[in-house]
Amino acid sequence: MVKYFLSTQSGRLLVAGTLLFIVAYFLPQPLQAYVTYLAMIFLGYESTHHAVIDTFEKRKPNVDLLMVLAAVGAALIHYEMEGAMLLFIFNLAENLEHYANQKSTKEIKALMNQVPQKAKKIQASGEILEVETESLQVGDRVLVSKGDQVPIDGYADQVVQVNEAALTGESVPVAKEAGAEVFAGTVNEGNAFNLEVSKAADQTIFSNIIRMVKTAQERPSRVSKRIDKIEPYYVTAVLLLVPFFIFLLMQWQGLPFREAFYRGMVFLTVASPCALVASVTPATLSAISNGARHGILFKGGAALEALASMSVLLSDKTGTLTVGDFAVVDSQMADPAYLAQVITMEQESNHPIAKALVTYLDKMDIHPLSKSAKVEEVAGKGLKMGDLMIGKPANFTEFADPHNYRQAYQANHSVVLVTDKDQIVGYFALSDQIRPQAKAAVNDFKAAGVDVHLLTGDNLQVAQAVAHEVGIDHVEAGMMPEDKYNQVLDLQKTQAIVGMIGDGINDAPALAAADIGIGMGAGSAVALESSDVIIAKNNLQELLYAYQVSHHLNHIINQNMIFAVGVIILLISLNLFGVLPLPLAVACHEGSTILVILNGLRLLAGKPQGKK
Repeated sequence: MVKYFLSTQSGRLLVAGTLLFIVAYFLPQPLQAYVTYLAMIFLGYESTHHAVIDTFEKRKPNVDLLMVLAAVGAALIHYEMEGAMLLFIFNLAENLEHYANQKSTKEIKALMNQVPQKAKKIQASGEILEVETESLQVGDRVLVSKGDQVPIDGYADQVVQVNEAALTGESVPVAKEAGAEVFAGTVNEGNAFNLEVSKAADQTIFSNIIRMVKTAQERPSRVSKRIDKIEPYYVTAVLLLVPFFIFLLMQWQGLPFREAFYRGMVFLTVASPCALVASVTPATLSAISNGARHGILFKGGAALEALASMSVLLSDKTGTLTVGDFAVVDSQMADPAYLAQVITMEQESNHPIAKALVTYLDKMDIHPLSKSAKVEEVAGKGLKMGDLMIGKPANFTEFADPHNYRQAYQANHSVVLVTDKDQIVGYFALSDQIRPQAKAAVNDFKAAGVDVHLLTGDNLQVAQAVAHEVGIDHVEAGMMPEDKYNQVLDLQKTQAIVGMIGDGINDAPALAAADIGIGMGAGSAVALESSDVIIAKNNLQELLYAYQVSHHLNHIINQNMIFAVGVIILLISLNLFGVLPLPLAVACHEGSTILVILNGLRLLAGKPQGKK
């Protein structure tokens, strides 16, 4: 922490002013007073700067103004040591708040360090040239050696084995076919391969994660916004009350001006809402930092507030409760010629079922068409290319079924139908696996009083089987994106605070409508952009951890605010009876500010209660 203080101007001024203040304590008068004044200049420089800018340029008087005026007032009646102490503790509190912000920024840098800054670019001549990753452009070719981290998102030129633990939390290497997309930050655990860059360095999954965390730091919670809105009015009221308070003491209690002014400076000090202002932001930044360290990205304090209040959690199935690692277990096709069209269409999608179909057809040595119509992905309906469509059975209830494919597949499998014009011409039946943490996470949420629902576009039999296995009581199947969206709105009408977790394009409307949208890190870009919280590693226990962090933050903020207001009321009461000397007022008031900041910083370190 000392190293951090010395690295900033505010911290260096604090250290210099503190040393002068300590030296002054041992000096005789009048030298003590002169050195103390010098210490006050160092200790009060930043506060004076902020007070002048906010009061005169922004027309928003702040707590810095109260502290500076109280310190100057104390010095005017020869209580310069008390004034210096006031500035010292206030400056220390502000630096602790900056330290909390710096710790959160440090987590961003840690994320950035997970992606290589250099890449081995393959020149047109075949020469390998090491370049900055940020200089790569879409279409460039990069060599990724065995054991190297992938420097940028791109398409592999051969079958590869990559460890995606940095993104998904799964440490088992994933096999990717030639042409599959691999992501920056993952590790090549197989043979060296060439990569064709698919995204610029600032558009990769990791870059988006980092950008989201940076944005989160600038998004205050509703409580913080309310405090910031009230602060100028509160400060103005205190400034108006101080001369009135001094006048009353002189008129009603007959105090001489010097003593009344002294009590006025005590009032100015203790009425300042320093601790109240510091109750929220350091704690919130600490919670964001804690989350980032665990692969949980909160898009600001409002997201944490909403998550703590969540009463209903709506969950998608594929890729959320299940692994999303599908395998084709059965298929039939009226004409094998359709298979080339199917793989052409499915390779355009990043849905887990699409990836499974591409893998299955690759193994059958089916190749995509060299020329084809444009492939369109219709949210919630599937893929379309010319007259051919691929999607779930619910989309084709009115289509003719001359081959009786609807009766051919098992109802407890996930199924996609292939249609040509208005006829069903084939199907694929697929199986998936339940995530190992899903049941425990669902049970823990239910134990915490959160009602968990399963919303899926899959058929009812599959949905009920998954719900039964993980312990979910409420199931809605065959849902379109608008159905999920309407379900969120209907629950909100019952005064429920609704959370929605999903990872696909079809989840985006519901994620955006929910009070708290939760995206899985391996999901679509649209889903992630619509989310308030992102679970970077596809682990539902981390969502439970996020919920516990939000509750812990809520508890700490309530503690801080009650404590801060209580201290202000107590100190003002003591001052009214004339039993509160300025040194004690400074120590108690500014000490309370430091205590609430330190209380908030507890979120940096530990696991909240209940974390297993």
